[in-house]
Amino acid sequence: MGAVSTVDRAPKQDRSRATRQRLLEAAVACLAEHGWAGSTVSVVAERAGVSRGAAQHHFPTREDLFTAAVEYVAEERSTALRALFPQGAAGDRRAVVAALVDLYTGPLFRAALHLWVAASNEAQLRPRVTELEARVGRETHHIAVDLLGADESHPGVRETVQGLLDMARGLGLANLLTDDEPRRERVVAQWAALLDETLG
Repeated sequence: MGAVSTVDRAPKQDRSRATRQRLLEAAVACLAEHGWAGSTVSVVAERAGVSRGAAQHHFPTREDLFTAAVEYVAEERSTALRALFPQGAAGDRRAVVAALVDLYTGPLFRAALHLWVAASNEAQLRPRVTELEARVGRETHHIAVDLLGADESHPGVRETVQGLLDMARGLGLANLLTDDEPRRERVVAQWAALLDETLG
């Protein structure tokens, strides 16, 4: 009897994980496409192909769903970014700069931006988003330092890496209105040259 219940439990847990993942991915897509106002739990549940009740079982509140969604995709992107350069990439800083800029020009950044705007107006969402952004920011900074082979014990290096990430975020904002890839390419090349000069 015990063996049967254990076997039954595994597929149920797998289905539960799959449902949760579909909800997270649907939440990010909805947030990127429709913004906070147009992204309700019902809209996300429908897109994910699950009932509203199933969505609320996994995420009791709308805030739970969207902060978890942005965090989930940020972790996925961090993993993908590291996987691009499994041996590190200090020798090809241009590729690293381009990959970091790509982080800020896709649907994750668009979704996160909608979440930031909502958090600036909604007191109960603000502390969760602030804490999430601080964590994601620290992780992205660590990844950038590792991939660039940057030694932050040298004066100005930490600020240079942070400046790179701020620049990438700015390009992401500009990309929301117009896709100016040629200009972006020139900025990436210039930053790669600056990093080579600063980091040695």
